[in-house]
Amino acid sequence: MILPAEAATPARPASIGAAIDRISSNWGWFAAYGALLIALGALALVYVVSATVATVLVNGVLMAVAGVAEIAFGLRAKTWGRFILMIFAGVLYLAAGVLVWMNPLLASAAMTLMLGVALLIAGGVRFALAFQMPSDAPRAWVFLGAAATTLLGALVLAMWPGNSLVLLGTLLGVELILSGFGWISFASVLRRFAN
Repeated sequence: MILPAEAATPARPASIGAAIDRISSNWGWFAAYGALLIALGALALVYVVSATVATVLVNGVLMAVAGVAEIAFGLRAKTWGRFILMIFAGVLYLAAGVLVWMNPLLASAAMTLMLGVALLIAGGVRFALAFQMPSDAPRAWVFLGAAATTLLGALVLAMWPGNSLVLLGTLLGVELILSGFGWISFASVLRRFAN
């Protein structure tokens, strides 16, 4: 039996207000999730080296999974050129994931170095974009962002490799805490709509 297109798609709220009404009664769950993220972030900051190692190991797993997927897609390639490239890329991803798991401390140093270089490059690109903006555009904020990104990259590189054991875990902890406060803020807005 073939269903009409309208019956096959789930019902959607008519507006953002209707969507907020549907989830506002669950504000407590959003607040609890935010509190959990804050607690996990604080834990990451207390055990920053363990958080760094955990971050690196998760990245290793993701690299290995991506490698296996790339190899699987490569085996289905229709041309030899694509087959070779995809298998090669998959083996590289898989090998990188395994190497990360074999030596997570060395991997954290490599990832911290890449982060510093990436921040420097991003800062340079932002400076270039700021110079290309029209003179009547608010370029000051773009310059400020470029300067902050470049300074952060320079700080990461200046303290490398000594910061390799703590930087990624610290960033994870801070990110979790900020996300937690964001979810709690969202829950407080939903609570106002629920009342």
